[in-house]
Amino acid sequence: MKILFETGNRGKLLEVRAIFAGLGHEVEQLEDEYPEVQADTLEEVVEAGLKWLWARHHAPIIIDDSGLFIDSLKGFPGVYSAYVYRTLGCPGILKLLENASDRSAEFRCCAGYIDSSGKITMRSGACRGAIIGEMRGTGGFGYDPVFMPENEIKTFAELDLERKNTISHRGRAFAKLAEAMQGVKE
Repeated sequence: MKILFETGNRGKLLEVRAIFAGLGHEVEQLEDEYPEVQADTLEEVVEAGLKWLWARHHAPIIIDDSGLFIDSLKGFPGVYSAYVYRTLGCPGILKLLENASDRSAEFRCCAGYIDSSGKITMRSGACRGAIIGEMRGTGGFGYDPVFMPENEIKTFAELDLERKNTISHRGRAFAKLAEAMQGVKE
């Protein structure tokens, strides 16, 4: 089955294609940016985005929304992670945590699918870790160079795609979504 994945992020596209490839689903990039609602949860953002895209395309579509939730900043940037990344980037996050003794954080992702009839399925994933004191690695995207998952000695930006997909918030959310979609044929 062909599924449209709305993203302008090539890194995300490669990650999601790798997850769905084993299920016989072909993931094709859809570049039709939807208006991202300002909401309190990732789930609300995903649901609104899926409905908006479905109204335009009436096709099977997947999207996700992710956030970096930093404990000492009371969950900031959270649902505002993309905006904060565009305005402050990794250097800004490092500056905010410059004197912080608690650098623990969690990446969270909500992955959603809407079928051709408009039925929505969502799954979430999370990955605990910490914000390290410097940027490391050239892979990945976004906050990957400053986030080190628990029980790892490398940042997301230093891990290969297969390992990152196994432990990341996005990998976990999309693996759960793919599992929920097993046997789905449009």
